[in-house]
Amino acid sequence: MFRIPTITKNLLIINVLMFFATWVFARRGVDLNDLLGLHFFLASDFGIYQLVTYMFMHAGFTHLFFNMFSLWMFGCVVENVWGPKKFLFYYMACGVGAGLLQMVAQFGEFYLLASEQLPGFGFGDVMEVARNSSAVLNLWTTVGASGAVYGILLAFGMLFPEQRMFIFPLPVPIKAKWFVCIFVAIELFSALGTSGSNVAHFAHLGGMLFGYIMIRYWRDNPGGGGFGRSRGQQFFDKMKDNWERRSHRRSDEAGRNDGQRRESDWDYNARKKAEQDEIDRILDKVRRSGYDSLTDEEKRKLFDGGK
Repeated sequence: MFRIPTITKNLLIINVLMFFATWVFARRGVDLNDLLGLHFFLASDFGIYQLVTYMFMHAGFTHLFFNMFSLWMFGCVVENVWGPKKFLFYYMACGVGAGLLQMVAQFGEFYLLASEQLPGFGFGDVMEVARNSSAVLNLWTTVGASGAVYGILLAFGMLFPEQRMFIFPLPVPIKAKWFVCIFVAIELFSALGTSGSNVAHFAHLGGMLFGYIMIRYWRDNPGGGGFGRSRGQQFFDKMKDNWERRSHRRSDEAGRNDGQRRESDWDYNARKKAEQDEIDRILDKVRRSGYDSLTDEEKRKLFDGGK
């Protein structure tokens, strides 16, 4: 709790402060959720800034609590792996993407409702009907960090797919990759199977969708994947690649130069295995806690191993 990474900590603080601000302003007759929440883009109260501000507004304490609990649980791990800049960019992009997909879903619902109630309604009539239905459309307001948080959940599942988690009420641990798949299935069925729900299921799916696209892009483009990482982490990435390549090369050279080694095969293999085990341990520590968590001795060993 006392070592929460910078961006995760600040996001938690901002969301809590905005929740209290909503309560304070409500006592003065000002509804911040209506002002800063994300309105349907055809509604008269829509503002482009709402694609950002809606992420920091919440409908109630329970809504806030579960979003912040999930952000703390998974955000700490993901930020330690990616670094603050990349994590913040990912979080905000997932939130904006969630809002965009939610508005696309709202447009589909609006079009279907208008088609059912207005004979001869066509695509060219959308703007006129929207102007005449402004009072109703302004009620379609989305608030909450859920879309961005679901993106963080997806990132955790893709970074640590084999990590086992205890999820209530399941009596046995479940791997993170299956945990994410279960959430995707629930949200998809809920989005398609319910109408008029107060839960923005498409926003949840939108956060995951945009998160998946970004992670796949970063994996396929290593240069882009280094976005926002500290210099130490980028140095580690390069050193890790060099170590893996040179380890294979040295193994091949060792097979050709057995007769030139003074130590016995048993001693040589034991020494190389001990060195590799130590490097693996250090790499695992970096994956869990970041490059900055290494001691000076561990950094030296990693540097020597990468030469």
